[in-house]
Amino acid sequence: MHYIRNFCIIAHIDHGKSTLADRLLEFTKTVSKKKRNQLLDDMDLERERGITIKSHAVQMEYKYKNKIYILNLIDTPGHVDFSYEVSRSIAACEGALLVVDCTKSVQAQTISNLSLALKNHLVIIPILNKIDLCDSISENVIKEIVELVGCEKKDIISVSAKNGLGIDNVLNKIVTRIPAPKGDPKAPLQALIFDSLYNPFRGIEAFFRIKNGFIRKGQELQFMSTGKIYSACEIGTLKLQRVSKNQINTGDVGYVVSGIKNTKEIKVGDTITDAKNPAKKAIQKFKEFKPMVFASIYPVTSDKYEELRSSIEKLQLNDAALSFSPESSTALGFGFHCGFLGLLHMEIVKDRLEREYNVSVILTIPSVSYRIYKKNDQKVLIINNPSDFPEIEKLKKIEEPYVLVSIITKDVYIGNIISLCIEKRGSMVGNHNYMTSKRIKIMFEIPLSEIIFDFYDKLKTISNGYASFDYNFVGYKDSDLKKITVLINYEKIEALSLLVHKTKVFFVAKKVCQELSVLIPRHQFSIPIQVSVSGKIIARETIKALRKNVTEKCYGGDITRKRKLLEKQKRGKKKMRQIGKVEIPSSAFMAFLKVKN
Repeated sequence: MHYIRNFCIIAHIDHGKSTLADRLLEFTKTVSKKKRNQLLDDMDLERERGITIKSHAVQMEYKYKNKIYILNLIDTPGHVDFSYEVSRSIAACEGALLVVDCTKSVQAQTISNLSLALKNHLVIIPILNKIDLCDSISENVIKEIVELVGCEKKDIISVSAKNGLGIDNVLNKIVTRIPAPKGDPKAPLQALIFDSLYNPFRGIEAFFRIKNGFIRKGQELQFMSTGKIYSACEIGTLKLQRVSKNQINTGDVGYVVSGIKNTKEIKVGDTITDAKNPAKKAIQKFKEFKPMVFASIYPVTSDKYEELRSSIEKLQLNDAALSFSPESSTALGFGFHCGFLGLLHMEIVKDRLEREYNVSVILTIPSVSYRIYKKNDQKVLIINNPSDFPEIEKLKKIEEPYVLVSIITKDVYIGNIISLCIEKRGSMVGNHNYMTSKRIKIMFEIPLSEIIFDFYDKLKTISNGYASFDYNFVGYKDSDLKKITVLINYEKIEALSLLVHKTKVFFVAKKVCQELSVLIPRHQFSIPIQVSVSGKIIARETIKALRKNVTEKCYGGDITRKRKLLEKQKRGKKKMRQIGKVEIPSSAFMAFLKVKN
């Protein structure tokens, strides 16, 4: 145990975490230099988007002063939507490498991840990356890191992860500064599950970190949250390829295969113990995540419902921040109402379902969670879906979630950013905080519903990419919201319902009609598109019918002949509108992401 080091890499998105992980693997000779880049990012989505989506654990061996040290690295995501992945990684470590890009300085998510690590009492090793680039602003960044971490200038390691400069120094600091894990090898087994993965041939693989005791191959294990007992068919360590072992000891990180097929029997954050000599209590390391964005997922064809259920359950094993419950819609059939940590998280889940599980899905309009207070009723209702919103006459008040948004940017963009925050119904908290002479930090309280759609894109646009932001939930506040109901061919489409602030009702209603009139294809009959609020129609568009020229064959004669043909066609169109069914393409639901722009 004395020669084990468990650490993670935390940083803002695109500051060089994955590249640094590649160099650590190369310098410890875990892989050859001929291997591809982003070794730990094994999903196509991660490579295409250039971001880390999943935490990845890998074990390395490093020789220091003629002693072999076991280094367990957990690479973490950097985007704000995957903060739960970061918290799970931090819970299994004693130290963290804090990577800061010297060309971009300290960013909002850097501060957020650092505070999370400090709360867990991790030893922080600050690293200044990309020092070989010509537009480096190293001196200013060093001052920010010193102030942020509370370290000395000499404690900061300057590296170029791309070229391998300074990597030896990083490995030496990992060995000398990060403490060995603490635990009692003779105590009853306590192992924390920090991730899991579904394998169609072997069942569920659980990744764990042992706090006390040890695990032997063939040992009877008990999962404390469910009470289920399984045999450890295979155990091993997490190198790039799984390495089977006969025993894993205190402080180490590994995996276990027990032949579990039921996805509900493994929970991230659960504790594994010995079935014959169980521990008295579980390890309480993880707090429950709170979904911030809600949307419904439906299969494109109704016969794929059970396949979709199975796919979401398997995906949830590898993405513990995903929650779901069954629901049904008159327009879309049977599906699932899901909770996500953010809009990017939602998009990733949709893409993973389609790519990894080959299930085509329709994603409805994202929403947030609201608190509803009814008249003559003391109970508080939590509404995650606008279709469940009660009649306005029955409501006493509505509360919507607010988040504290921290924005770090150059001072020249501050005016446009403040205007954007005010446009999003934000109110400033505190005064401007100058981090350096030209970099400034501002904080706003903004409704969550205003930032989940286009806030990030607009922020990057008006700041030329120099602004970064992070947000944390602060609570619920009173709000004057209205429910927008969409009627297509006089039928309510609840899946297209929206909750909008009263100041934006008419603008959004008009835009909804315009969007749908373009997205829905023309039919053999005219299709009225209406938007109502509290039972009153406030906007309308009509999609004209496809028409055949029935008078084309009439070359002359009495005009009444032409009128008869047109009247007959008119009656036919009216009958078609009564019995016809309007097909709404899946693109119509995704296009609603732009309605609030």
